[in-house]
Amino acid sequence: MASSEDRLNTKMNPSADKTASKRHRTLLRVGLSVALGGFLMGFDASVISGVVRFIRPEFALSDLQLGWAVGALTLTATLGMLTAGPLSDRIGRRAVLVLAAVLYAVSALASALAVDVTTFVLARMIGGLGVGASLIVGPMYLAEIAPPESRGRLVSLNQLNIVIGISVAFFSNYVLLQLAGSAADWVTLIGLDREVWRWMLGIETLPAVLFLIALGFVPQSPRWLLMKGKTKEAATTLAMLYPPSEVDRQMQEIQQALASHQTQSAVPVRALFHPSLRWLLVIGLVLAILQQITGINAVFFYAPMIFEQSGLSADAAFLQAVLVGLTNLVFTVVAMLLIDRLGRRPLLIGGMAGITLSMLVLAWGFGSASYSLSSERIERMAVPTEVQQQLEASKLRGGPVTFASEADLKAHLMEVLGVVEAQTHGTEIAKSAAVLRTWLILCAILGFVASFAVSIGPIMWVMLSELFPLYVRGLAVSVAGFVNSGISFLVQLLFPVQLATIGSAQTFLIYGLFGLVGLLFIARFVPETRQKSLEQLDREFSA
Repeated sequence: MASSEDRLNTKMNPSADKTASKRHRTLLRVGLSVALGGFLMGFDASVISGVVRFIRPEFALSDLQLGWAVGALTLTATLGMLTAGPLSDRIGRRAVLVLAAVLYAVSALASALAVDVTTFVLARMIGGLGVGASLIVGPMYLAEIAPPESRGRLVSLNQLNIVIGISVAFFSNYVLLQLAGSAADWVTLIGLDREVWRWMLGIETLPAVLFLIALGFVPQSPRWLLMKGKTKEAATTLAMLYPPSEVDRQMQEIQQALASHQTQSAVPVRALFHPSLRWLLVIGLVLAILQQITGINAVFFYAPMIFEQSGLSADAAFLQAVLVGLTNLVFTVVAMLLIDRLGRRPLLIGGMAGITLSMLVLAWGFGSASYSLSSERIERMAVPTEVQQQLEASKLRGGPVTFASEADLKAHLMEVLGVVEAQTHGTEIAKSAAVLRTWLILCAILGFVASFAVSIGPIMWVMLSELFPLYVRGLAVSVAGFVNSGISFLVQLLFPVQLATIGSAQTFLIYGLFGLVGLLFIARFVPETRQKSLEQLDREFSA
C-alpha cells in the first residue's frame, strides 16, 4: 500500500525506505484495527446459521417467528446505518466505532443468556445497532485515510474481515457442535452438550473486547478533522500516512473541496437530491439494493438449512456451510488483489454474471428434484411420531409415493395432515423427502458465493465511499446503507416463508432474475473510480 512517491524516493534515497516502511505499517495497522468491526459484523450475522436449528424447538418458533429471530439484527442494523453517518459527522468516525464495539459485546452476552424469544430478539437488535454503525463508518474511515492507489485494497480490508468473520462463525459452529457430541466431562460441566447454541453466540464477546482495545490506538480521520476546522490535528494524522511533500497538497485539496461545497454543520437530506448528486444517489442505491436482493444473506444465514433441504445430514450440512465460508474468504482476497488493477467495473460485471448464472442453476437443481415418501425417509423425518404414522398410513392406502415437484408433495400433505400440520411440518418433510442433485446444488451455491465475494460484496462499499463528496458522504452512505440493510432484513424475514409457500426453485429463480437486471444496469451506468483521489472524483462527478 506504499504510495508511488514512496517507491520513487526509496529507489533514489535508500534512507527513505525506513520512513516509507513505517508509514506503510501504520496504514496497515490502522486499517486492520478498524476492519475488526467488519469481522464482528460477519461473525454476528452468520453465527445465527448454526443457532437456527436449536432455537426453533427451544422457543417453539413458526416460520415467520424464525424469520424474525434471524432478521432482528438486520432490522436495527438498518436504523444504525441511517444514523451512523450523520452521527460520525458530528462526533467523529472513531467515536462511533467505539460505540459499535460496546454494542457488539453487550449483544453477544445478552443473546447467549436469553431465556425466551423476546429477550433473544432484543439482544440481537442491540447487536444490529453495532452492525449498522461499523458497516457504514468503517469503510468511510478507511477511504478517508487511504492514498488513491491503495484505497480499493484498504477499504476492501473491511469486507475481507467480514468474510473472515463469516468463515470463523461457520467453523466455530461446526467445532462446537462436534464438541457438544463428545463424552468429555468438561463438556457436560459447562453445559456445552445441553445448550451449545448459547456458546455459539457468547464466544463473540472476546473479539468485541479486542476491537474496543484496538480502537484506542486509531487516529481520527484527517478529512473529518478538517471538516471540523482542526487543521493542526489533521496535519499530524496526514504526516503519519503520507510523504512530507504530500501533506500540504492533501491539506489544500481537502480544504478546497470543503470550501467549494460551503459545508454546513448539519447537511439536510434534500441535499442528496441536488442535480449534481441525484444520479450518484441512484447508482449508490441500486448497488446497495443489488448486493442484498440477489439472496446473499439467505445463503449465509440459512446455509445449513439449505444443505439439509438438499438431503444432507445435520453434520454434513454444517461442514458444507464451512466450505461456503472458505469460498467467500478466498474470493474476497482475489477481489482485493484485483480491485486496484482491473478496476471496479470489470469485477462487478463478471461477478454479477456469475451470480445470475449460479442462481438460475440452483433454481433448476431444486426444480428438477423429485420427492419420495418411502418408509426409510419417513423414519428420518424430524417430525412428531403421529405425523410419521399418518404419512405411512397414506402410503399404505395406495397413495402416491413419489412426487414430481415440491408443490405436488405439499398439496398431498394438505390432504393427509390438514392445513395446520402441513404448514407446520411441510418444510421439514420436503427436506427429508427430496431426491435431487446434491453436488450440483453445492457447486451452484459455491459459484454464487465466489461471484458475490469477487464483485458486489466488497465493491459496493468501496464505491459508496468514493461516489459522494465529503460534505454529504456520511449522510449519503447512511441512506444507501439503510436501504441495503432494509432489503437484507426482508430477505432474511421472508426466506423461510418463501421456502414453505412457493418452494426453493421459485425462490432462487427470483434471486437470479434480480441478478440479471442488476448486471444490465451496471454494464450501462456504473462508472469506473480506480486510481483517482476522492477530491478528483468529486470534481468529475460534480461536473
